Amino acid sequence: MELKIVEIEKPEETNFILGQTHFIKTVEDIHEALVNAVPGIHFGLAFCEASGVCLVRSSGTDDALTELARKNALAIGAGHSFILFLGEGFYPINVLNAIKMVPEVCRIYCATANPTQVIIAETEQGRGIMGVVDGFSPKGVEAQEDISWRKKLLRTIGYKL
Repeated sequence: MELKIVEIEKPEETNFILGQTHFIKTVEDIHEALVNAVPGIHFGLAFCEASGVCLVRSSGTDDALTELARKNALAIGAGHSFILFLGEGFYPINVLNAIKMVPEVCRIYCATANPTQVIIAETEQGRGIMGVVDGFSPKGVEAQEDISWRKKLLRTIGYKL
């Protein structure tokens, strides 16, 4: 077994969700879950098939995001993994529960816009995701001014009253 690190390639502010699933209909089911959860959503999705012809399957409402998903799915190359890129103004918090409710979704590794590294184990059989490094390590503990900033930000962007 060999461990590898795959960097997620994306524009800096682009949010994505990385997960594991277990069935070929994942692409259609996640697509349906997204458009039902947020009408007009822009996204690109790719899924790594783990048996048969082992293709990267894809779908989306935005051609550039779908191509970005295919490119990253190929780089990760782990069977039954999926990666979903969200368009500007769309966030994981708005769709994560809908994705988790898709019957074949097994796990969500991360949902972030941060720089991300995917830790891959490669064996003679194939590849699997061992985990992710999402962003950077903490540099300290928040002080009162940091708490105030966080609370103000959440209210400014409309996620708290």
